[in-house]
Amino acid sequence: MTTEMSSNEQIIGRQELDDLEAILSVVGTEDADGRHVIASSYDSIFTWDYEKGARPRLNKLYEKAKDAQWNGETDLPWTTDVDQEKLVVEAARELGGFAAGFDIAGTPLELWGDKEWIQFGVEGQNWMLSQFLHGEQGALICTAKIVESVPWIDAKYYASTQVMDEARHVEVFAKYLDDKLSGHYPVNAHLRMLLDDIISDSRWDMTYLGMQIMIEGLALAAFGLLHSTTKEPLLKQLLRYVMADEARHVAFGVLSLQEYYQGLNAAELRERQEFAFEAAVRMRDRFLQQEVWVKMGVDPKDILPVVLQAPDRNEFQALLFSKIVPNCKKLGLLDAADGWLRTKFTELGVIEFESAVDTSEEYDAMAALPPSKRDLI
Repeated sequence: MTTEMSSNEQIIGRQELDDLEAILSVVGTEDADGRHVIASSYDSIFTWDYEKGARPRLNKLYEKAKDAQWNGETDLPWTTDVDQEKLVVEAARELGGFAAGFDIAGTPLELWGDKEWIQFGVEGQNWMLSQFLHGEQGALICTAKIVESVPWIDAKYYASTQVMDEARHVEVFAKYLDDKLSGHYPVNAHLRMLLDDIISDSRWDMTYLGMQIMIEGLALAAFGLLHSTTKEPLLKQLLRYVMADEARHVAFGVLSLQEYYQGLNAAELRERQEFAFEAAVRMRDRFLQQEVWVKMGVDPKDILPVVLQAPDRNEFQALLFSKIVPNCKKLGLLDAADGWLRTKFTELGVIEFESAVDTSEEYDAMAALPPSKRDLI
C-alpha cells in the first residue's frame, strides 16, 4: 500500500532544495541571557526489568564504552602551540592559492589580498569548531533525554556512558576554542532548528534518529575529513579520540532502532523517513557558513552562488553523508514507502554511499585500541 508523503514545502519550508534565497532567509537570533529554552514533553520510563544483557549487542557496547573512557583534561597535549594564521597559509599553499577553484572576477573577493583571505580562514576555523561545540551540547541534552525515555535497561546503561562522553566532548571543544582559537560563533540557525525539533519531539525513537543517526553520523564524517586534512597535532589527536566515541554512539542508535522499527507500520515509518530527510537538508544548509561571510563584510547572496559552483563542492558535501546513508539503509528507511527516502537522497546527491561500511562495523575497527593508543592510528 502506498502511503502519501508530505511535500518539500511541508517538510523543509520550501519546494526547491537549492533555493538559496529561502536558505539564507533562515537567520539566528541571540538569546539575551545566554540561554535557549526548548519546551518538551515526553514520558520518563522506569523499568523494573533489571536483567542485564537481555539485548546482548547493546550490553557488549556498554562494556566497551566503560573501557573507552578518557580524560579530556589530561589525555590531550594542551601545551601544543596553535598558530591559526600559519595553518591557513599552509592549507592554501597545498590547494594552490587562497582562491584556487573559485572564479572571483566581479565579486567582492576580487579586491581581497592575503590579509583578508587569512582572516577568512581564521574565521572559518572559529565557525567550524563553534558549530561542533554547539552540536555536542545538543548531543549531551539528547542523550540525557534518552536515559529517561528509552524503555530498556541495557539502553539506559549504555546511554548513561554517552552522557559522560558528550560532556567530555563539550569540554574539549570549548577548551580548544577558548585556549587555541580566536573567537566563538553562535549556533547556526539551521542547526538550531534541527536541535529544537529533535529535543521537543516526545517520541524517544525520534531523539535516537535525529541525534544518534543523523547529527552524530554527519559529525563522524566531518570529523574524519578534518582529521585527515589538518596539520595541527592537538586538534588531530582530539578528533581521533572523539571519533571513536562518535562511532560507538551511532552504532548504539542503529542497534536500538533496528529492533524498534521492525514493529512500526507504514505511516509511522513514513514519519521517520520525512524526519530523516528534513534533518539531512538542515545539516547540508548549515555548511554554507553565511555567518562567516557576514563577519567579513560580504553579503552571502553575492558570493554563495560562486562558492556553490566551485569544483569539489558537491563532492565535499556528499561525503559528509557517507555515514548517514548506509545506516538509514540498515534501518530499512531507504526503501520503505516505495523507496521515498532513496529518491530524496538521490536528489541530494548522496545515494552513492548506501553500500558504504555501516558504523556498527566501523566501530569495531576504530575503537579496538584503548584511548591512550588511539592517536597512533
